[in-house]
Amino acid sequence: MTWDHDPPPGARRGYHHGNLREALMKAALDLIAAKGPAGFTFAEAARAAGVSPAAPYRHYRDRDSLMADVARRAFELFEAKLKQAWANGTPDPFTAFERVGRAYLGFARAEPAQYSAMFESGLSFQAFPDLHVAGDRAFNVLRDACAALIASMPEGKRPPVVMMALHIWAEAHGIASLFARGDEARRPIPMSPEDLLDAAVLIYLDGLGVRPKAG
Repeated sequence: MTWDHDPPPGARRGYHHGNLREALMKAALDLIAAKGPAGFTFAEAARAAGVSPAAPYRHYRDRDSLMADVARRAFELFEAKLKQAWANGTPDPFTAFERVGRAYLGFARAEPAQYSAMFESGLSFQAFPDLHVAGDRAFNVLRDACAALIASMPEGKRPPVVMMALHIWAEAHGIASLFARGDEARRPIPMSPEDLLDAAVLIYLDGLGVRPKAG
């Protein structure tokens, strides 16, 4: 899911018939795509949205609060993509788990500006608790998927769910950030990012004794 970016570059975006907050969030995403999450000012976001420098203060106290709103929305979209991929573990947890990993990479590829807002803005979770909650909700999809796989293991050999989820998250995030994102920061590799992630997860799960069912 992508926010619309209809006005051409340099065009002023009136909000008399729309929503100032949405216009500012869209402008921020355009600027993130062009300059990175730390490469623009609050005044530039206002100018890109076609409003006065004072107008953003109706909704945001500063640039960080705007960025936090953009990142929170991005995490909500990310959570929805992961939930759709997990699909309650159907037809089986292992297959669904692979889909979740691919959805992670797919989001980084399709929504690089939102991905940057989520993970590269340097915002404090303590300062923006709603952002913390949104990030945790997305992570919990991965945690639930790990819990379903662990439940298939013999008792006494089950790793802590959160530890496994953090390991898988680190693998998925590293591959997404280096090789799968949809901007110029993507590094070329002689295989698809999906194949690389599938192989890494298979090796990890095999080490735990988790294997797909035969047939």
